Amino acid sequence: MSRIGNNPVAIPDGVTVEVKDNVITVKGKLGELTQEYSGIEIKVEEGNVLVTRSSDKNEQKAKHGLYRSLINNMIKGVSKGWTKELELVGVGYRASNQGQKLDLALGFSHNIVLDLAPEVKVETISEKGKNPIVKLTSHDKQLVGQVAAKIRGFRKPEPYKGKGVKFVGEELRRKAGKSA
Repeated sequence: MSRIGNNPVAIPDGVTVEVKDNVITVKGKLGELTQEYSGIEIKVEEGNVLVTRSSDKNEQKAKHGLYRSLINNMIKGVSKGWTKELELVGVGYRASNQGQKLDLALGFSHNIVLDLAPEVKVETISEKGKNPIVKLTSHDKQLVGQVAAKIRGFRKPEPYKGKGVKFVGEELRRKAGKSA
């Protein structure tokens, strides 16, 4: 039994939800998102979105909770937005941006220049004595997570000194070095 799928999703003020031809569209002040669905039924009633399934097959049980979570993320995204922050830990690691171009110096011979999608807003914060921070903001949770994972993949944190690109607040498993 999907406990998540049974919960209704509340629609805040300023957000409209349309369901038509197996496509759900969510519009809000920050943007518009669409999602195709299959195998379940979605209804909009009294300021809530209800997700129901017709049978107890495993495939429908899985989709029940999945689509409820996706709809919830879409509604939160178009009303509040999603943010991911990445921290660059290492000597000489720098980040700067010109519009949608992110320029990263991560210890390679050349800088990494990344063109970001127009839906993702990027901001770089560099304070003296602190590690540079790259802040990504968008209304699409999946897109922000994908871009953040791509940036982190350029130089993953290594377990001995902790150098690399990590999420702010991420706990790293550190290993002991050589023992004398």
